Amino acid sequence: MALSYKARRRWALVILVIGLPVYVVLAVTVMNLFGRPPIWLELLVYAVLGVLWALPFKFVFQGVGKADPDAPVEGQ
Repeated sequence: MALSYKARRRWALVILVIGLPVYVVLAVTVMNLFGRPPIWLELLVYAVLGVLWALPFKFVFQGVGKADPDAPVEGQ
């Protein structure tokens, strides 16, 4: 079942405003449980985690920045 354009926009907003800050707090908390690794390893882990969070939501974010494909075209 595909999400409509408006539903994807709403879910994208919820994910970015609520989900992403929660994910950041969890990632930092988990990293702090293991102690402070070398700076290069810490940077690598945060870079990988920064990309991994978006992969499950790729279908939600695709096309959200474009115009609504279902909207009526003006001037016609």
